[in-house]
Amino acid sequence: MKARRMILCLLAITAIAVPAFAKPGQTLVVYSSVDEVNAKKIFDAFTADTGITVQFVQLSSGPAYARIKAEASNPQADVWFGAPSENHIIAKEEKLTVPYKGPNFDKLGKEFKDPDGYWRSFYMNPMAFAVNKEVLARIGAPKPTSWADLLNPAYKGQIQMPSPQSSGTAYNIVASLVVMMGEDKAFDYMKKLSPNVQTYTSSGTAPSKAVQLGQCAIGIQFTPAFFEAIDKGFPIEVIFPKEGVWFEAPAVSILKGAKNLEAAQTLVDWLTTTKGQSVYTEKKTYFYPVLPGVPLGAGMPAFESLKTIDVDAIWAGEQKKRLVERWVNEVLTAK
Repeated sequence: MKARRMILCLLAITAIAVPAFAKPGQTLVVYSSVDEVNAKKIFDAFTADTGITVQFVQLSSGPAYARIKAEASNPQADVWFGAPSENHIIAKEEKLTVPYKGPNFDKLGKEFKDPDGYWRSFYMNPMAFAVNKEVLARIGAPKPTSWADLLNPAYKGQIQMPSPQSSGTAYNIVASLVVMMGEDKAFDYMKKLSPNVQTYTSSGTAPSKAVQLGQCAIGIQFTPAFFEAIDKGFPIEVIFPKEGVWFEAPAVSILKGAKNLEAAQTLVDWLTTTKGQSVYTEKKTYFYPVLPGVPLGAGMPAFESLKTIDVDAIWAGEQKKRLVERWVNEVLTAK
């Protein structure tokens, strides 16, 4: 009898630790648009918790979408992990993904999920500037506090930001400026900003590396790498422009034809548990959780304390191709 009770207890513990449909020892193949270092932190924690091994390829949102679409008839991955939600809206419209809700779906706010279950956001981050205080002092330039300030000729060739041709981060900037200023005024602003841009990077996280090393005075991107650089002692400061910022809410989708469907569902569920969300702080990703009550990383202001711009993610997804093409034709060619 004692042996039987012990076996039942062990089974109960296993059921809590690993979802019922998960099979430890499975392998999951993921295209990750989360930066490689933080993706590995999250996947290692997932593997430790479930026994499911993750093989991932790191791709920015544009290349990831292109590969997923090219492989639609014979998918080589099970999950698209990361990239702002508007990218996953496009993938849904192209019938590249499949719906899944699972037990944690209802815990998410409506802004963090597709109502039909095709995608869900699993973290969020605001857009911001980071300035290298030593570089600003060297060039005798003031600290910018607004989007308007970035037009100051003192910053000529001193700003790095990503390109919306390849980066979902950059498209977040374009779409938010359009909503904030109106489309024509936003494009006029971006054309005026172009002389101050040293380079448009292909990666959404490259500006943070440049600004922390003093290769430029100002970097524009989402905040995690900025907070990490401050934690490591680099002379940078994070600035949230006074006009406001949009934020990313990267999503996860299960790809149509996924060969490891059960493991993919397990990952999607785990990402939106309190345990999964707590990994962001425990492993120093500097991501903001999408579930309330999960602790934040050191130095991160409460998300609700920031002035944010309300951008309709569905609208942003529908307008992406057109706005990126306009950016290439009017902003990039003007540089």
